[in-house]
Amino acid sequence: MIAINVNQTPRVHVRFEGHSYDFNAAEFNLNPQPSDAEVRLALAMFFEAPLNRLAPYVIERHGNGNLTVRPEAVFG
Repeated sequence: MIAINVNQTPRVHVRFEGHSYDFNAAEFNLNPQPSDAEVRLALAMFFEAPLNRLAPYVIERHGNGNLTVRPEAVFG
């Protein structure tokens, strides 16, 4: 069973172009369970970056409602 902490606003943790950011999810006017496309679009608009720049980014969804958006890890 996944527990969602209803006492805290979900956070969006982003690693973009070598920098880490931590946002309140409400800043992006995202619904409680946004699609990957909605998350990427909101971030592209915020960073004033082309949408395709975020296409390879991984969006991890955590049990507490937080999101982590990061570049895909490449090993080897």
